[in-house]
Amino acid sequence: MAPLAPGDDGPPPGADASSEEGAPAPRGRLEGKIALVTGGGTGIGRAIALLFASEGARVVVAGRRSEPLSQVVHEIRNHGGTATFCRGDVSKPDRVELMVQGAIFNFGGLDILVNNAGIFAEGTVVDTDEKRWDKILGTNLKGAYLVSRQAVPAMKARGGGSIINNASVHGMVGMKNGAAYCASKGGLVQLTRAMALDHAADRIRVNAICPGLIDTPMTRDADGGTKWLDQEVGRYPIARSGAVEEVARLALFLASEDSSWVTGAVLPIDGGFAAA
Repeated sequence: MAPLAPGDDGPPPGADASSEEGAPAPRGRLEGKIALVTGGGTGIGRAIALLFASEGARVVVAGRRSEPLSQVVHEIRNHGGTATFCRGDVSKPDRVELMVQGAIFNFGGLDILVNNAGIFAEGTVVDTDEKRWDKILGTNLKGAYLVSRQAVPAMKARGGGSIINNASVHGMVGMKNGAAYCASKGGLVQLTRAMALDHAADRIRVNAICPGLIDTPMTRDADGGTKWLDQEVGRYPIARSGAVEEVARLALFLASEDSSWVTGAVLPIDGGFAAA
C-alpha cells in the first residue's frame, strides 16, 4: 500500500472554495466521495479512476502490477486530485481485504466500488482446462464477490454507496469460443441483480455496465490484434469500437447522485450490438 503524502488531501471538508468573482466554485459530481477501482491501472479502469478523481473523488486504484497503478496515481495528483494505490489480485481474499482497508486507512471509508478487474481467454468447454476456467471465473466473478463482501460493511458505515460491476455485452448475449468468459460475465450480471435486492435497504445501489467492443490494450492484445479489432467493428450498428472514456462516463452516472433511483440495472454500452 502506498500511503498518501501529507497535504495530498487538499482543503478540509467544509473549507470555503470561491472563484475570483466571489461565487462558489463548481463542485465535482463526486465531491467528498471515496472510490475503489479494481483493475485500475489500464484500459477502462484507468479511465474511470481518472474521471472520478477529476469529479472530486478520492480514489484507490487496485491491480496486480505496481507500475501502471503508480502512473495513474501520479497523473491524478498532477491534475490536483487525490489518489493512492494497492497492488493485489482480486481472487485472493487477503489482498482484497487490504484494498478496502486501504480506502478506510487513507481516506476514512468507502462510498463507491467499481468491480472492473477482468481477464479474457478463448475456449469452448471442451478445450478450456480447469485451471484456465478457475482463473477466469476467479477474477471476473469470484473477485467481484470478494471485493463486494468487504465493501458492503464499509459502505453501510458511511450510510450507503454505489457498486458498479463491469460485466460485458457477452454476459447478455453469447459468443463463440468464449465459454468461461461468457459464464463469468453472465454470472456477474445475475450477481448484480441479487446484490441490488439484498442491499437496497442499506442504501447501497448495485448496477452493471455491459461494454461491447472497447479499444483497450486487452482487445488490441487479442489474437489478430488491430486487424481483428477492425473486423469486429463491422458487427456493430454504430460502426466503430467504443472508447474507454465513454464507458467511464456511464460509470460516473451510476456512481453519482444523478442515478439515485437506479439499482439492479444492467446497462449495455455496445454501439447497438445487443439490439441487432
